[in-house]
Order: sequence, then C-alpha cells, then structure tokens
Amino acid sequence: MRILIVEDEAGLADSLRHGLSAEGHLVDAVHDGHRGLEAALTGVYDVIVLDVMLPGLSGYEICRRLRGLGQWTPVLMLTAKDGEYDEAEGLDAGADDYLSKPFSFVVLLARLRALGRRRGPAAALPLRAGDLVLDPAARRCARGGREIELTARELSVLRYLMANAGQAVAKRDILDEVWDFPGDTDPNIVEVYISSLRKKIDAPFGRRTIVTVHGTGYRIDPDDGCA
Repeated sequence: MRILIVEDEAGLADSLRHGLSAEGHLVDAVHDGHRGLEAALTGVYDVIVLDVMLPGLSGYEICRRLRGLGQWTPVLMLTAKDGEYDEAEGLDAGADDYLSKPFSFVVLLARLRALGRRRGPAAALPLRAGDLVLDPAARRCARGGREIELTARELSVLRYLMANAGQAVAKRDILDEVWDFPGDTDPNIVEVYISSLRKKIDAPFGRRTIVTVHGTGYRIDPDDGCA
C-alpha cells in the first residue's frame, strides 16, 4: 500500500516509516498539519495515518477539509487521548478508524490492512432498502439518486445491516463482522456509527431506515415511513 503518515513526533514518524517500509509498503511522512493536508491532497495514497495533535492544523481539521473537498482516502487517526467523546469527534470529522497511543505495531498493521481491503473492490452486489442503494464494490451510497458520502467503517456497518434487512442485528454481531479486534472493542462504539449513519442516510431525507430494537440492537426497515 501507499501510506501517508502525518505525525509531529519525528521519532515515532520515523519508526513507523521504517517499520511499514520493512513490511513492503511505500511510505511518506510529514510532521505538521499544513504539509499533511497538502500531501494528502496532492498525493495518491491507499491509507492516511493522521495524528490528532499537530502544529498548524489538527488532525480533526485536516480530516474535515479532506472530506469537504471530496477526498475519501481511508483515515486512521492516532492520538494520545482516549475516550468515546474523542472517538466520536474523530468519526464526525470523517475518520474511518481510531487508535490510541501507545499502540502495538502489530495492531496498527492489521488496522491498515483492513482499511486497505475496504477501499479495494469487493465481490458484492448492490444492496437496496427502498430508495437507499449501497454498492460496496464501488464504495458508493445514494438515496433517491442523491449521493451520500460514507467513511469505510460506516459503509461496512451499513452493508452488514442492509445484508440482513428486516432482521434484528445485535451490536456484538456488528462488532464481530466489521471490527478486526472485536473482543478488545467496547460494543458502545457501534452506537457512535449508527448515530453518524442516521445523520447521513435518514435525517436529511426525513426517513427512519435504521430502527433501534430495544434489548437486541438495530434493524434496517423499508424506508416508506417518516422519521
């Protein structure tokens, strides 16, 4: 994969660059927010590893600007912070995954491989729920012909729900299907992604496609009703 690292700790950036290069990846590294944004916009990358706390522009701001400009390269955010609110902020900014420092290099590699797989083609037919259409192979989502931008993780969560349309799906089932290390992940993180999906695929259209099934999880229903 071609990977961009935006990390202001030069030692960590160099360590990651050398480690990822040894694994056969092509790696570029920059150390401030402005250069990171420029590199992300002008280069062609499979994954961006983006620190949150950067001089110039924060990782959150870089991610927001990329998504606002229609640049949807998968982003893995690195941060010394921890907690669901920090994760939610990163996801709201458009990040696809989140890893708190200190982290295992083995775990980082697995997360990057997963993001790379989600970006690539998949042997999957388009899924439909009323006028909501999801094409996992093309990484495209639309409702009534209007394009909806989803992160790689949001797309994977929605794909699993739509593949089981009409059935109640537990949060743990979603974790097991979508996350690479579900046993180490708080199931409540699923709620963050469900909330984000509802803001994108339901709220702007006055629909209620993702329904909460109390005591179980969530269900995709035909979208012929109003929210």
